[in-house]
Amino acid sequence: MANAATYDDVNLILRLYEMRREEKLRQARDWFSKSFKVRSMEEFNKLCPPSYDTNAYFRMVVSYWEMVASFVTAGVLNEELFFQSGMELLFCWERIRDLVPDARVAFKNDKLYKNLETVATRLIQHLEKNSPGAYEAFSARVRG
Repeated sequence: MANAATYDDVNLILRLYEMRREEKLRQARDWFSKSFKVRSMEEFNKLCPPSYDTNAYFRMVVSYWEMVASFVTAGVLNEELFFQSGMELLFCWERIRDLVPDARVAFKNDKLYKNLETVATRLIQHLEKNSPGAYEAFSARVRG
């Protein structure tokens, strides 16, 4: 059995939630959920040119969830506890997963968003184990 969640895990999750409430990150998350439906680098470059707010919003949202995922992969944050409230991480992954292979090539970084991918994959497995079909329904809703 995995290690039990601790008060430190709970406090970290609460702190991460507080960070998500910061005004600029809220704006970025709102834009990301409404507008980011990119599947290729070509689409990304059109929607998110380097000097545009959309590029900053993209980086803000994705780097936030990559950071959170790094806490899980490093064992700093209890995975099981995180999965109970971490569906927005999976939402982020669903929105970028088609883009990631091209982005890794374009930026010559095969580890780009690797923590996010790893935790999203584990979360998908967790969903399927506990609620078969939940991931497919979620993915269909997020990806349209």
